[in-house]
Amino acid sequence: MSITAKNIVKKFGSFTALDDVTLEVGGGQLVAVLGPSGSGKSTLLRIIAGLELPDSGTVLYQDEEVTDSHVRERNVGFVFQHYALFRHMNVFENIAFGLRVRRWPKDKVEQRVNELIQLVQLEGLGRSLPSQLSGGQRQRVALARALAPSPKVLLLDEPFGALDAKVRTELRQWLRRLHEEIHVTSLFVTHDQEEAFEVADQVVVMNHGKIEQVGAPGEIFEHPANPFVMDFLGDVNVFHGRVEGGRVMLGDLEVDYPDQPQQEGRRATAFVRSHELEIQRSWNGASSTLKAEVVQVSPARGVVKVRLIAADFGLALNVDVGWERFSELRLGVGDCVYVAPRRVRVFVDDYSI
Repeated sequence: MSITAKNIVKKFGSFTALDDVTLEVGGGQLVAVLGPSGSGKSTLLRIIAGLELPDSGTVLYQDEEVTDSHVRERNVGFVFQHYALFRHMNVFENIAFGLRVRRWPKDKVEQRVNELIQLVQLEGLGRSLPSQLSGGQRQRVALARALAPSPKVLLLDEPFGALDAKVRTELRQWLRRLHEEIHVTSLFVTHDQEEAFEVADQVVVMNHGKIEQVGAPGEIFEHPANPFVMDFLGDVNVFHGRVEGGRVMLGDLEVDYPDQPQQEGRRATAFVRSHELEIQRSWNGASSTLKAEVVQVSPARGVVKVRLIAADFGLALNVDVGWERFSELRLGVGDCVYVAPRRVRVFVDDYSI
């Protein structure tokens, strides 16, 4: 079951939540909608679900237009951030609720619920109340309840937002495995880039009610469409300068940029991810190296995060250094070092973030 939202516009008073948004989700795909608060991602999800009506535009499930159809007619499974479980009902009855409303026969209800309890790995907890479960278990109950009536599509709004980091990591890995087993077309909203990139087949990046980029996680990470996407994905160092004659000049830092061979100079913004900057103890004589001072060293799991100040350039830099390399460098606060970018992404326009 594919999902298509065409030319969707939605306003709340003078605020435009969605501005002519078009999105296609292929049948059986798991797609993440990613963006900052206020970007319109949850509004788009609610319109696709039928919980909101667009001011203009159409929504189709496969080839059937459902724009004006009531949410009950769409057969959509919806999972909210805060579970929305019935506190007085046990796990079995929470999952069974939608089936009983649809007047499924008792034996079919029991069979379906038991299948789902096994599917979401909650065996032995059917008689437990939500208050007796962990946050991760409650969210799995909510997902099983959404899947109970065999929905055409599954929509998830920040499904792991209320959980701690370790449980979030476990659940998103579990959701990916579950999707590979059931293959229901799924669309989930998140502001967590790591979550979106780990779980989804396709990622949709939104900002100010518009879609900035759609693509596979690797494609978006390696080839961001514009400065907003590059900056939003995080851990970047931003340089402002110009490109001219096949070079990008960022203050004292110069890097080859063959994409702009023209002699006429143009303003440019360059981005270097924190793991794409290399720290050296001595200057190698290259113009692509910047002098800086270490002002902070912070161990962080797999890397050491080093904060630098390039005083001559008036710029703070963040660099991720592997532990082995950090041991070789023996960095300390106050050390003078030299920084060289391994990769620079340049955007030649007047785009402002």
